[in-house]
Amino acid sequence: MKLERKAYAKINLGLDVTGIREDGYHIVKMIMQNVDLYDTLTFEDNDSGEIVLTASTDKIETDERNLICKVAKQLKDKFDVKKGVSMHLVKRIPVAAGMAGGSTDGAAAYIALNELWELGLSKKELCELAVSLGADIPYCIMGGTALAEGIGEELKTISDMPACHLVIAKPAIDVSTGWVYKELDSKEIVEHPDIDGIKAAIEEDDLKKMCSLIGNVLEDVTSSKYKEVGQIEEVLRKEGAVGAFMTGSGPTVFGVFDDKEKAEAGYNAVKASSLAPQVFLSAPINPGKED
Repeated sequence: MKLERKAYAKINLGLDVTGIREDGYHIVKMIMQNVDLYDTLTFEDNDSGEIVLTASTDKIETDERNLICKVAKQLKDKFDVKKGVSMHLVKRIPVAAGMAGGSTDGAAAYIALNELWELGLSKKELCELAVSLGADIPYCIMGGTALAEGIGEELKTISDMPACHLVIAKPAIDVSTGWVYKELDSKEIVEHPDIDGIKAAIEEDDLKKMCSLIGNVLEDVTSSKYKEVGQIEEVLRKEGAVGAFMTGSGPTVFGVFDDKEKAEAGYNAVKASSLAPQVFLSAPINPGKED
């Protein structure tokens, strides 16, 4: 049996940090959104009993350090699965980009292996298993537009993001999430984004209001070290973006456009600027409704 799954990237439509737990995990309140940019994974039973991963690029670790392999081992051990699995990853989502590229691949592995190995687990049960491997994985299993709280595992589905066009740009820098949070902890957060207001604007289907409220407490940290973040945002706004923001811990920036031609102009302008070697035209997506 062979399965293929798309693993969609995410952006943050608001990211606030409200505290830190004793175990070091940060308490967050954020709105997550899938976008139409994805990795493709294939899964096939093998009789060797081994977990085998290959990838389209040698920049990806394919041993036990990879989250996909960790998911497979967790499920294999927990449910005493005798079969092995051969997996292949075609990577499109930028790496170390604040777009949950690793987490979404892990989520795809949970969903596919649950089917391949006939484990019969619900999405809720998969999410409960997943949080031990990564706080973003439960969202990636659920997908769509969601309010996330706790360490990211307390999820509530909300209305779909207003229809729009997106330009996503990842500069040629990698940002350590650990470094960003350490820097954040060293200073006081002066301004917290209005996550409830963003949620209300989404539910009112008001794109401009939503963009006027979007904020990310991690952006000041990342953009103070990497000027490309602000420079890309400026290029996108000049081309008519309703708003331009950093996602996650960065350095990826996304521009929100209410017009396809403006989005294409924004895409071309970022490409011409040489600020980001990886640039994509995209849109919000709810994978659950695509199935």
